[in-house]
Amino acid sequence: MRKSFVLIILAAGLLAGCGGGGGAAKLSSGDVAVVGSQHISLTAMNDLLARAKIAYKQQGQAFPKQGTTNYQAIRDNVVTLLVEQAELDQKAAAMGIKVTDAEIDARIAQVKKQYFAGSQKKYLAEIKKQGYTEAEVRTDVIRPQLISEKVQKQVIKDVKVSDAEVQKYYDDNKALYQQPESRDVRYILVGKSKATAESVYQQLVKGGDKAWCTLAKKYAKDASGQNCGKATFSKGQTVAIFDTTAFSSPAHKVVKPFYDPTQYKAWFVMEPLGPVKPKSTTPEKQVASQIKSTLLTNKQKAAVTSFSSSLTKSYCHGSKIKYQVGYAPSTNDCTATTTNATTTQ
Repeated sequence: MRKSFVLIILAAGLLAGCGGGGGAAKLSSGDVAVVGSQHISLTAMNDLLARAKIAYKQQGQAFPKQGTTNYQAIRDNVVTLLVEQAELDQKAAAMGIKVTDAEIDARIAQVKKQYFAGSQKKYLAEIKKQGYTEAEVRTDVIRPQLISEKVQKQVIKDVKVSDAEVQKYYDDNKALYQQPESRDVRYILVGKSKATAESVYQQLVKGGDKAWCTLAKKYAKDASGQNCGKATFSKGQTVAIFDTTAFSSPAHKVVKPFYDPTQYKAWFVMEPLGPVKPKSTTPEKQVASQIKSTLLTNKQKAAVTSFSSSLTKSYCHGSKIKYQVGYAPSTNDCTATTTNATTTQ
């Protein structure tokens, strides 16, 4: 079953664990939790649970019954999601980040184009199936996604990779850019019959290219039969007898049948198609841009992880998060942070 666009957006759009200042506001009777000054209502939690129930049904799965361990796990995840989004909202505000109606309109237009060929009717039908109104998609899906993207963009804006870092990575991982000796050959894995191998060999000696295509297709016991027997092998890639024969035999001469007693327990015929290609190393300048891109992605991920971790810790001190009795997740960002800190010490 294809994922709904709502689930795709939620999966792509959440940056967990941002923080802010000040203690938590007082809990109201209708709250599940408060995060800083922001109240998380029982209604918001139940709305998300209802949408989760819809998703289960669409996937042909029974939604866990209240009171079960599985239900509790889902409810804990929902509460955690709402807490993290509240943290994100407050941190974004402190960073001066805002999302306009025009930006939300543009993203919804993009969603309609990507998933519904621009059809308003199909879009409305889909969000209704997922348990959303148009207004709820704007506030509960699109807005959080845009906030997350803007926070992340600001966090990584100064992350850069220097030429020295690229060179160090290349030097430290030079083996990744080294190619061993290789050789183009054509061969046929004939099978267990030496007589058949001898017959194939004699036909190849006399028949040339045309015979190779015909006989490889007829006799090959592996995929080489689909390419007239042609393949390229690196030094040490395959079994010893094949490797030795491939790299020591003269070019353009069919080698007499040889037997592998180890893995294949079968007869081969072979013809090297050219000289042995010496081992080589790809120059740094040819892979520098690729290395830089990889390093930049890794540093950006590390920056976001560090940012999220430090801000999660800031919310876990000074009573900045309060849960209504019975609604604190059994494992949440703060208990995980406390456990990690204790373990480290």
